[in-house]
Amino acid sequence: MSPVKRLLRSDAVRRAVCRLGALYIRFVRWTGRWQTVGGDVPRHRWDAGEPFILAFWHGRLLMMPHCWDPAKPIHMLISEHRDGRLIADTVAHFGIETVTGSSSKGGAGALRAMVKHLKAGHCVGVTPDGPRGPRMRATEGIIATARLSGAPIIPATYSAAAGRNLGSWDRFLVAWPFTRGVIVWGEPLSVDKDADADAMETARRTLEERLNAITAEADRLCGRTPVEPAAVEADAPAPGGAPA
Repeated sequence: MSPVKRLLRSDAVRRAVCRLGALYIRFVRWTGRWQTVGGDVPRHRWDAGEPFILAFWHGRLLMMPHCWDPAKPIHMLISEHRDGRLIADTVAHFGIETVTGSSSKGGAGALRAMVKHLKAGHCVGVTPDGPRGPRMRATEGIIATARLSGAPIIPATYSAAAGRNLGSWDRFLVAWPFTRGVIVWGEPLSVDKDADADAMETARRTLEERLNAITAEADRLCGRTPVEPAAVEADAPAPGGAPA
């Protein structure tokens, strides 16, 4: 085990790292010049008290807490992996609660919990390519959540003029302080409760296309070279889970 991993096993160290992470996100937001495109889409549902499923790529997670109205409850699907716990502890500083699960462990329980929150009128957040990819390829879990809950999926993303895409599987974008940035919302996607397998796959592909389109647009607005989705075999089935 690496020294960093050993350190992160300490609760005190993990809390300190997550606190610093939250402070960094706030600092980037406070010092930057940020605009929102399509903000009327979530605002309409927030004002009407209608829940929805927030969808964004894992690589665009950093600044997403600032796309959200802090007065509106949201539960984020997070994996049980160590990285998932770090994310959960970081976003908790923004009042974001979490649901734990993944396609390999706790998936059914997480799905039931998300549907329960949506039916209670609360929003949920999902990274459809998390926790391990393939990058910018939507999984079917979020589509099942939309079908069972009746809530629409609303895609969102961010980009920044000054920042760095890491070499991780998701090409995680770290925005620098004092940058120009943009948050982009896409159009809602609904899944009929009677959708069959073909309709579910169509919805999955549609969500993937919409998320990739707004992510490319956000990068274009910030003068960044767009990140390309991971290559997948044309006949490969879609993966099943989607926590962060």
